[in-house]
Amino acid sequence: MGKHGTAHIVWDWNGTLFHDTDAVIGATNAAFAELGLAPITLAQYRQLYCVPVPRFYERLLGRLPTDAEWAVMDEIFHRYYAEHRVACELAVGARELLAGWQSAGRSQSILSMYGHADLVPLVRGFGIEPHFVRVDGRTGPSGGSKAEHMVRHLGALTGVEAARTVVIGDAADDAIAALHVGALAVLYTGGSHGRASLEEVGVPVVDSLAEAVAEAERLAA
Repeated sequence: MGKHGTAHIVWDWNGTLFHDTDAVIGATNAAFAELGLAPITLAQYRQLYCVPVPRFYERLLGRLPTDAEWAVMDEIFHRYYAEHRVACELAVGARELLAGWQSAGRSQSILSMYGHADLVPLVRGFGIEPHFVRVDGRTGPSGGSKAEHMVRHLGALTGVEAARTVVIGDAADDAIAALHVGALAVLYTGGSHGRASLEEVGVPVVDSLAEAVAEAERLAA
């Protein structure tokens, strides 16, 4: 096909490899309660969620939260999430898919908007860190887009070409970040977005991580 190097996957973490949806919904509702907002369901969350995250809150408040409101809601969200993530597990089939991709001689990494200091020990605790050539979490304030983080992440990888890189994530922002650096993307319906909103981005949308890996293999061939 005239392409060089090997295929590479950049995995998202929350809602993709890490099935933490219940903890995220609980943390979101804990944050909403601070402003007197009614709790939302998973279906509502998947329909309305977007980044930057303050825009998500705007869809429910009818206005952007003030800086003070955002700071409080963000703190409550992360405190609740940290308490409840311990009950969450890897997504179905994730271990086998990671091992299979690596054993085929291909590389993979993680780029997450979850804080780096929390992400690395969590990945390590599941015993899957050796499958990745790099694990990067967010540094700096929360709530922004992944695009600039993707620039830095790919720039730090050796021998990985954007044209043969596939980003697998559960949010439209994952695909936007991929397109920003000239990479490919596959979106997974098991996390924060519903199928309808994911399909608006114009990249393949799948219902399982096994389908996502198969599609990544096809795209990067």
